[in-house]
Amino acid sequence: MVSQFHLLPQTFAIIFSLLLCIFVSVETARPTPSIATDKEALISFKSGVSLPPSFWDQNSSPCTNWTGVVCNKLGNRVVALHLSGLGLTGSISPHIGNLSFLRSLQLQNNKLTGNIPSQILHLFRLTSLNLSSNTIQGPLPSNLTQLTALQTLDLASNNITGTLPENLNSLKNLQVLNLARNRLHGPIPPSISNLSSTLTHLNLGTNSLSGTIPSELGFLYKLKELDLAGNQLTGTVALSIYNISSLLLFTVASNQLWGEIPSNIGHTLPNLLYFRNCFNLFTGNIPVSLHNISGIRSIRMSNNFLEGTVPPGLGNLPFIEMYNIGFNRIVSYGGDGLSFITSLTNSTRLQFLAIDGNHLEGVIPESIGNLSKVIEKLYMGGNRIFGHIPSSIGQLSSLTLLNVSYNLISGEIPPEIGQLEELQVLSLAANKMSGHITNSLGNLRKLNNIDLSRNSFVGHIPPSFANFQKLLSMDLSNNLLNGSISTEIFQNLPSLSTILNLSNNFLSGPLPEEIGLLGSVVTIDLSDNRLSGLIPNTIGKCTSLEGLLMARNKLSGPLPNVLGDMRGLEILDLSSNQLSGSIPDKLEDLQVLSYLNLSFNHLEGVIPKGGIFVKNSSSVHLEGNPKLCLHSSCVNPGGHRRKVLIPVLISTVLATLAVCVIVGCLLYVSKSKARVTETNSDLLIKGQHQMVTYEELRGATGNFSTENLIGSGSFGSVYRGCLRDGIEVA
Repeated sequence: MVSQFHLLPQTFAIIFSLLLCIFVSVETARPTPSIATDKEALISFKSGVSLPPSFWDQNSSPCTNWTGVVCNKLGNRVVALHLSGLGLTGSISPHIGNLSFLRSLQLQNNKLTGNIPSQILHLFRLTSLNLSSNTIQGPLPSNLTQLTALQTLDLASNNITGTLPENLNSLKNLQVLNLARNRLHGPIPPSISNLSSTLTHLNLGTNSLSGTIPSELGFLYKLKELDLAGNQLTGTVALSIYNISSLLLFTVASNQLWGEIPSNIGHTLPNLLYFRNCFNLFTGNIPVSLHNISGIRSIRMSNNFLEGTVPPGLGNLPFIEMYNIGFNRIVSYGGDGLSFITSLTNSTRLQFLAIDGNHLEGVIPESIGNLSKVIEKLYMGGNRIFGHIPSSIGQLSSLTLLNVSYNLISGEIPPEIGQLEELQVLSLAANKMSGHITNSLGNLRKLNNIDLSRNSFVGHIPPSFANFQKLLSMDLSNNLLNGSISTEIFQNLPSLSTILNLSNNFLSGPLPEEIGLLGSVVTIDLSDNRLSGLIPNTIGKCTSLEGLLMARNKLSGPLPNVLGDMRGLEILDLSSNQLSGSIPDKLEDLQVLSYLNLSFNHLEGVIPKGGIFVKNSSSVHLEGNPKLCLHSSCVNPGGHRRKVLIPVLISTVLATLAVCVIVGCLLYVSKSKARVTETNSDLLIKGQHQMVTYEELRGATGNFSTENLIGSGSFGSVYRGCLRDGIEVA
């Protein structure tokens, strides 16, 4: 018995030795991390992406001459992989997790797809992970927060889904968190506030995050950038967030936030450079203190419900580059209601000024010409601005956009606008402007869009408009323009690609053949003018047309068959003209045609039986064309029948006239014998015979309808009719 117990220690020793051998053999089989294992991991990574075959020489060490690979000072481990902006496709290999000494992984601005491999969690030394601007999808790895050494996590501009991890606060060294422009949803976890001692940049913009903004974010006292724009956040912004005095950028734009902006914002955020709360539901006034942040560069508060006036102090913003308070309820009164513009003349860096869509009254001051020489965009439309456009506006030589539409501005277009040679968009629509359109506008050779509609401009379209070589859209509708449309306009505007609208004017003459040069234009609207002549066949070259509107003119002749070749045509309105002939059968082939109006013309023949004429007949308007019919039997079959009908019609007319003459003579004789007391003038009036044309007879008798047939004889047929003046004849 004793001997058995004596053998136990020896037995345990043997077993332990065997286990130790097994463990050592396993560890020996597993390769020790080294530059060799790093090389294998890099080669596996390369096989999964589109790196050129010659990019890394596999016969050399990664630490010698491999592009984008950074090794430590000893040259025995890879510590960084930087392959940004190379247009790489493919996915990230799981073997990336074998680069155990990796501290920085920069793969941004490529075209990588797939998920973030879970093996990335093995990179416990990683301090910077940037996979932004790719097409990576799927949720965030569940244990991403184990990378506690991370200082920068940038996964912006991908297709990452899911919610924000509750334990983001585990990344205790995190300074930059950028998950913007993904597909994340759900609430913002308040636990982020536990990163108060490190976090400087928090960017969660352009996702689908919901709920309120946690007030705990106000504890992030080192935060310099807070971007929560473009989400579905609701509620108010806590005062604690307005107290993060270190903030340089504060943007909560494009959410559903409400409440007032604190009146002391200029004191609590003294270092603010960018303030953006546009496209929300904010109310109240613009804080006066906001204009005391002397270093601020961008203020964007448009599309809210802000009220009151523009507060003083705009002259205190020498570095302001963008000032946008458009589409609120800001008011001003009297002729000097826009005097705050003068204060902005001290802001020599101003590039963008938007005060449109408010209730501002006043005259545009002459001082507008003293605004920054680098100002590019000026939005003043949708207010109650009156008076003239000052000539000094021509001094804004860098202006690319000028919009003063939908105001009460009067007078003529100042010729000095023609000095704005950088102008790309000019909108003076819906004002009370008058006079001729200045020829100097032709100097604006970079113009893309011109809208002078809904004014009272007179005269011809300036020939200098042919200089608009880059024009995409032109709207001169609802004015008093006259004259013909010059061929030069069409010859020199091949760039038109959206709309040409000359409707509701007094333009006359024929449509130039050169209209076919507008091969890229989407909509042509020439309706409500006095255009005449044929629709040129060259219209068929406008292959991009989706809308063609030429109603209420004096166009004549047949409908061009080429209309049926415009496969993208959705709207065709040629109503109230003098068009004749038949409806081209090819109109049946326009598959996307959704509205067709050919009413009140002189069309005849059989109505086509396919396409829109059947599928969407309620959107087809053909009334006012009495010669149109549904069946071929209603059309004269051939020339023989026409030859027979013509003599019959002529004999009918002659017989009718003869009857009228005989009846008139008999009446005259009977009246003379009756000794009535009527005067000679009365006798002349009552005995006078009207001269009646064939067309009048046809109309009076309902196109010689059998319903009006009185009788037939050897001289022809006699019809009952009613002339235009109400006199009934036979």
